[in-house]
Amino acid sequence: MRVPRLVYADENGQIYDHPFLEMAGSSAGRNRVPTEKELIPMPEGSELFLLPGRFPLGFNRQKNRFEVLESNPYSPGKQIQAVAAFMAPAHTQILTAAYSTSPGAPVLPLFSYTAVGWLDGRFWVCGVRVDKDTRQDIRFFDPENIKHEVRKKLKEYPDNRLVKHLSKCALTYGCPAANNYFLERWEAPLPTSPSCNASCLGCISLQKESGICASQERISFVPTPEEIEQVAVPHLEKASRAIVSFGQGCEGEPLMQGSTLGSAIRRIRKRTNRGTINLNTNGSLPHVVSSLLDKGLDSIRVSLNSCRENYFNAYYRPRGYSLNELKESLKTVKSKGRFASINYLWLPGLNDEPDELERMLSFIEETGLDLIQMRNINIDPEWYLKTIEFRKQGKPLGLRKFMGEISSRFPNVRFGYFNPPLYP
Repeated sequence: MRVPRLVYADENGQIYDHPFLEMAGSSAGRNRVPTEKELIPMPEGSELFLLPGRFPLGFNRQKNRFEVLESNPYSPGKQIQAVAAFMAPAHTQILTAAYSTSPGAPVLPLFSYTAVGWLDGRFWVCGVRVDKDTRQDIRFFDPENIKHEVRKKLKEYPDNRLVKHLSKCALTYGCPAANNYFLERWEAPLPTSPSCNASCLGCISLQKESGICASQERISFVPTPEEIEQVAVPHLEKASRAIVSFGQGCEGEPLMQGSTLGSAIRRIRKRTNRGTINLNTNGSLPHVVSSLLDKGLDSIRVSLNSCRENYFNAYYRPRGYSLNELKESLKTVKSKGRFASINYLWLPGLNDEPDELERMLSFIEETGLDLIQMRNINIDPEWYLKTIEFRKQGKPLGLRKFMGEISSRFPNVRFGYFNPPLYP
């Protein structure tokens, strides 16, 4: 088997491949060389990130050992830094980047960090495409066309604050969901809530006293039902495979605005029965979920980092709810005949431990969920594991075996990455 070479960056950010060290990956601190089946060409739309204060770790095949690379072999004595890949949407990582962290190194920003190497003139990553849906593939986004469509929408709805907010999501943050709203296709976002009843370690819209910079600004107002209706109805009526989704990265918890959501859903369904109305949520308020289902909500996606309660609590830091309420929300959805999924925040080595698998099997049995969305958790892996007080328990199964075991036990449970359209 030919293994890609280790890649690293010099002090100026120039990326090199090592002359003989092979790439390595990490599974929650367990370093290993990836197998051939775990490698794919780096997907189009992926990005390479420099990891400051971190030395790359590679495998010396001749000496049969892992080695930390502390200086540039082409310029001895010059500083270097590790490199990781942020894979394009629809892909889930099998191994994170392997490196040695220097004392005092900064906490990494809120992205995922996949192991990457170089072979045959291209970059390779440890991952797999888990969803064939192309709704966020970069080749479908023309920046100039997006700008044009944003201007059109702003002119059409000059007083709609939600449209203005989404224009910033599209033009400043490059949010694929916001872009798709302006391009009138697929899934459109409906952020509504500036407040939340959790303090997630990896919250991308609000960080307080963590030393981490939030990736984007949180919405600062609650849109009116009329503003939401103006965004949702035309999209549902025009878009192919139309979905509108409450609960986005640029907001808090949408269930905190249950009354507004309920009124908006009712107004939307009075005007159109087309498309899917979805809710992305932490599942903390089952009675609100029940009320929204009665008003026309079609599907729900609940965020979950682990089925082990200690890790769940340490990551979400919930206020006034627990893992039990999350389960109850999913069960409520299924009792009313609607579609239930989870946004499973995946970190290799934590989520594929045997104990986690057993708890996930019990979770599926209890809730009857339909889909597991395999999302890479966007967080510094070392900081995350340390903060939740992770303790290794058994040999990780690997992504493919983890998914295979679930499919064997529950063949009707689907895997994916996106919220699926339930209706034409």
